[in-house]
Amino acid sequence: MTSGTTITTSTAHDDAPDLPQLPFPREDALTISPLYERLRAAGPVTRVRTPAGDVVWLVSRYEEAKTLFADRRLGRSHPQPEQAARVSDAGVMAGPTGDHEHEDDDHTSMRRLLTPAFSAKRMRRLHDRVAELADGLVDDLLATGSEVVDLHAGFSVPLPIFVICELLGVPVSDRVYFKGLSERMATLTGDDPAVARAEFERYTAGLADAKRAEPGEDVISDLVAAQAHDPRLTDTRVAELTAGLLFAGHETTVNRLSLGVVLLLVNPSVRDRLVADPTGSVDAIVEEVLRLAEPGGMGLLRYAHEDVTVGEGDEQVTIARGDGVVIVTSAANRDEHAFDGAGAFDPDRSPNPHLSFGHGPHFCIGASLARTELRVGLTTLFTRLPELRLAVDPTALTLHTERLTGGLDELPVRLAPRSA
Repeated sequence: MTSGTTITTSTAHDDAPDLPQLPFPREDALTISPLYERLRAAGPVTRVRTPAGDVVWLVSRYEEAKTLFADRRLGRSHPQPEQAARVSDAGVMAGPTGDHEHEDDDHTSMRRLLTPAFSAKRMRRLHDRVAELADGLVDDLLATGSEVVDLHAGFSVPLPIFVICELLGVPVSDRVYFKGLSERMATLTGDDPAVARAEFERYTAGLADAKRAEPGEDVISDLVAAQAHDPRLTDTRVAELTAGLLFAGHETTVNRLSLGVVLLLVNPSVRDRLVADPTGSVDAIVEEVLRLAEPGGMGLLRYAHEDVTVGEGDEQVTIARGDGVVIVTSAANRDEHAFDGAGAFDPDRSPNPHLSFGHGPHFCIGASLARTELRVGLTTLFTRLPELRLAVDPTALTLHTERLTGGLDELPVRLAPRSA
C-alpha cells in the first residue's frame, strides 16, 4: 500500500485477481478465519473482494472500526447507486440503500420514531413475557420425550420470532411463512433473494394496511400513525422498514442464542456459574457471548460520501468517495490491541466495549431487545436444564455459509432436566 497517497478503488470487477475474497473460510463455528489477524497486521484497512466480485475496503482493527462507525462521512446510501460495489446478491445488506440526498434526515426521523418501541424501559416490561415464552419452549422440548433434540430449531429459532411478532404486531401464525422468506432473502447468490425481498415487502405492506384499518399497541401501528406527520414516510417506506425490522429483529438473535449455548457448553465453569447464580452472572456472560458469537462473518457495509483518510504515517490510506467499506465487527472484537486474551470466552473482562451492535449514530436500535432475549433465553435454559450437554463434538457443528446471516444448521443437545 502506498504511503500517504489516495488510493481509488474500482467498484467493479478489476485487475486485482489475488485479493482475498469474502467470506473467509472458518475452522469451526466458534472461531473466525485466521486471515483477519494477518489483515489487521497489514494495515488499518485492506482491499478484499466480495462474493459479488467487487472490491471494497475491509476493516478488521478495533480502533478503525469504532472510528469509522462514528464517522458521518460514511453511510448506507451511495452518490451513484448503479456504480456502487455490492457485497452479494442477497436481498438485504447487499448494496446501497436509502436516498443519498436525505439519508441523515431519514435516519434521524426513523430513530426518533422507533427508539421508544425498543427502549430499555420497554424491554424491562417485556422481560416477563419473554420468560413465559422461553419456559413454554422448554416444556415443549421435554414433552417430546427425546433424549436428543435440535435446540436451534426447538428453542433458538422460535423464541425471537415469537417476541418480534408481539412487538411489531405480526400474526404468530405467519411465522413459518416469513421465516422462509427471511432465509431466501439472505441467500448470497442467484435471483431468488430479490424475488423473496419483493414478496416480503408485499407481505409487510399488507400488515400495514391491516393496522390502518385496526391499529393496535405495536410498532407497525406506530409507523402507520406517523405517516400523518411525515410525508416522506410513504406506504412503500413503511413496508420496507417493517420488512427490515421483522428480518433483523429475529435473525441475528436466533443465531447468537444458539452460539451462546455452545460457548457455555464448551466452557463448563462459566455454565456452572450461570446455573449457580443466574441473576449475578448473566449480564456479563451475555456481553461476552455478543463479543464472540459470530454467526456469519460478512461484516456491515458502508459507503464513503467523501474522501476519508485512516491510519497514520506509513499506514495512512485514503478511502475515496463512493468506495465500499465492510466493517467486520467479529474481527474487531478479537483485536488483541483492544481485548486482552481476545480469543478467550471470559465474562470477567471489564470493561467489555465490543462493537457487536455497531457504534455511533447507527448503533443498533434493537440492542436492548437482543440483550433481553439472550439474558432470558440463556437463564431459562440453564436453570431448567442445568445438565444440558452437546450431543456432538463442537467441531462437528456446521454453519449456513450460503446465507448472509449464517447461523448453525442445527444444534443437537442431550436433555437432562433437574428433577422435580
